[in-house]
Amino acid sequence: MYPVLLKAPLKDYIWGGKRLKEEYGFETDLERVSEAWVLSCHKDGECVIENGELRGKTLSEALKIWGKDAIGERAAKFPYFPLLIKLIDACDRLSLQVHPDDEYAMRVEGEYGKTEMWYVVDCEPGAQLIYGLKEKIGREEFERRIRDNTVEEVCNFVPVKKGDMFFIPSGTLHAIGKGILIAEVQQNSNTTYRVSDYGRLGADGKPRALHIEKALDVTKTEPPTVPYGAVGDILKYGKSEVRKLAECPLFAAEALKLDGEFTVDSDGFVSAVVLSGGAKADWDGGSESLKKGASLFIPAGVKTVISGRAEILLSRV
Repeated sequence: MYPVLLKAPLKDYIWGGKRLKEEYGFETDLERVSEAWVLSCHKDGECVIENGELRGKTLSEALKIWGKDAIGERAAKFPYFPLLIKLIDACDRLSLQVHPDDEYAMRVEGEYGKTEMWYVVDCEPGAQLIYGLKEKIGREEFERRIRDNTVEEVCNFVPVKKGDMFFIPSGTLHAIGKGILIAEVQQNSNTTYRVSDYGRLGADGKPRALHIEKALDVTKTEPPTVPYGAVGDILKYGKSEVRKLAECPLFAAEALKLDGEFTVDSDGFVSAVVLSGGAKADWDGGSESLKKGASLFIPAGVKTVISGRAEILLSRV
């Protein structure tokens, strides 16, 4: 086993921009890149390995070859590869949406639900997003406001700045706002229920589909209870520092401000995504340069030294 450099599947949605092409170097013929799935074993878009003897294989294929030892005991307890990580460029605002929990999603959609975390990599001045509701309301009022297009009046609009973190449990109403670049760590699921899309038309010229009844089933119509924004304990490692962003039974995520060397030596797999700057990864038998936007999957037990000056998102189970 060795750390593998991943090529991300790219998604083109109507709200996306060009930063992931122009600033992060994702090569594509797409006019815009809304999302780069920088760690994915999902059927809707799989990462492909770009280095070493497994070059050209998907990450899923590599994990079948390596077996459960590559992901570690915690991840192996899941009946599926547990994480999906994205870079999201919101040139326009995303739909107001919600994700179901595991029980509902398995019963209704045949896949697992989605709890996720947002880390604001960058944003325009004045950017804001929706995170839950301002106050608790009843299901009846929530449904009425969806249908009469006044639901935004009860949403919790939050001004954002670079470095803010939002933990979004399943059932939380949310929407990424215009002018925000986000790194998202989530369960390996692609189930989303749109509550409102502000009357926008899709590529086919028709209004994009809403999922009102399902959203009514799963939405927690109350304010969020998890601290958000500039939160998270910071640990020093020489000149480098690690900020704890989120930790739950489903995943953990940290922001590494690298200045020098940092050693990854874990009994579970670690995903390292370069958000800014550049670095180099060295391990017994190999090395790789890591430019802005690079995604490195480090198998469990493979000691890896990352050096340079960069901001890196580290994620694990």
